[in-house]
Amino acid sequence: MPCNNLIFYDTETSGINKDYSQILQCGSIRTNASFETLETHNTHSFPLPWVIPQPRAMLTNKKTFVFKANTSHYEMMLDIHRQWRQWTIDEPAIFITYNGHSFDEELIRRQFYWNLLDIYLTNTNGNGRLDMLLMMHALACFVPSALKIPLFEEGPNISLKLEDISKENGLNTDDAHDAIADCQFMVDLLKKIQANNSDLVSYFLSTSTKAGIQEKLQQDGFFGLAEVFKRQKFQWPVVPCGSDLERPNYVALFDLGHDPDDIFDLDTSDIYKMIQSSSKDNPIKKCQINKTIPLCTSNLIEDKNIFDIDFDLLEERATKVRENLDFQQTVSQALTDRLFNSREPNTIEESIYAGGFPSPADKSLMDDFHRYASAEERIKIARNIQDDRFRLFAERLICQIYPADAPQDMLSRYQELIASRLSEDGPWGSIAKSSQEIEKLLEELSSKEEQSILKDTQAHLNSLG
Repeated sequence: MPCNNLIFYDTETSGINKDYSQILQCGSIRTNASFETLETHNTHSFPLPWVIPQPRAMLTNKKTFVFKANTSHYEMMLDIHRQWRQWTIDEPAIFITYNGHSFDEELIRRQFYWNLLDIYLTNTNGNGRLDMLLMMHALACFVPSALKIPLFEEGPNISLKLEDISKENGLNTDDAHDAIADCQFMVDLLKKIQANNSDLVSYFLSTSTKAGIQEKLQQDGFFGLAEVFKRQKFQWPVVPCGSDLERPNYVALFDLGHDPDDIFDLDTSDIYKMIQSSSKDNPIKKCQINKTIPLCTSNLIEDKNIFDIDFDLLEERATKVRENLDFQQTVSQALTDRLFNSREPNTIEESIYAGGFPSPADKSLMDDFHRYASAEERIKIARNIQDDRFRLFAERLICQIYPADAPQDMLSRYQELIASRLSEDGPWGSIAKSSQEIEKLLEELSSKEEQSILKDTQAHLNSLG
């Protein structure tokens, strides 16, 4: 049964660094399965006192009005969280973004995290996620009749930018890079795809949850795996061949462009090397089933000659892989044993996934933090949170909301944070570098709008320093 609760959302931000940029605006459109708008939600906030807006980001989103906004970042994120909870309380939803897995959703998660809110709202309690950009990868490679895909500079490469695709398909893009406008582009594009190929839309919506993609992967036959990299299309015929035994979000896909008999005969050490490799020519590819995978079932692929291998032979190879349980076990163990190249987080912002879930006691205290409105109660709650990450985030909120009532030790840490972020050059940027970039851009750009945006951004930077 199709999901009748779809939530499209988009963010406009102060920069592109996921750990340190701030959401300045978030727009959401809730529709039914026919993509008819049921409700909209649009909110924005004043920049946090330690966030340095990047000039090019402000030129893109044009949201300099937030420099005079009355809504705090905490109020905005609480509003978004409550609205999305209310929209999903009676029926789970599919949250739809464009490049969300790489950016928007990671920003939302991080800023729920900063504000002591549940970071996994969009993919728990039956909710699912669809990244339309990854869907476009599959569409461009395998179902090109479903939508017009624009060429980049007259081809042969293509552009999958939301604004370019929207314009190519007859949508008015004058308001591009406004969060609500970008949500409407997503809605309208899915309407067009639905009109041309409803099976494709149904397929991707059905893979928006882990259970959904697992069900599809277990079906007979093979899949097309798509990727658009540096505006070039790549595609492979694949079949599942193993899964991580400890981290069930990870699966392995076998590239049927290779004869499986040749791979079956390899030593276990060679299989391990394949699992560790990230080469595009690798016969074994790794994917995460808790994210949109640009897969397309073979029956939806329009060009039956796309792989230069007969579909019947691909079906035979797929059957061989599915039936070789020993090979699948070897791949699964190799996937489980593989090494991760991860660095230690330097700040609590970077520790969103490194520190694990809050304990039940801390989770209860964080819920209480939002229920009480007094400085006294919130200070007491913050003192009792055991996880340093959440305790420090609670302290930051207290110092923002109750600067006159915050204890001296909290204020000292808060002031040190602001001073270091504004004066030290780091991944969060620096006032000096942003100011230098503004000066350069003011010389290069001549339009009144761009000049106004840059001058407003500089005035905000001056107010920080």
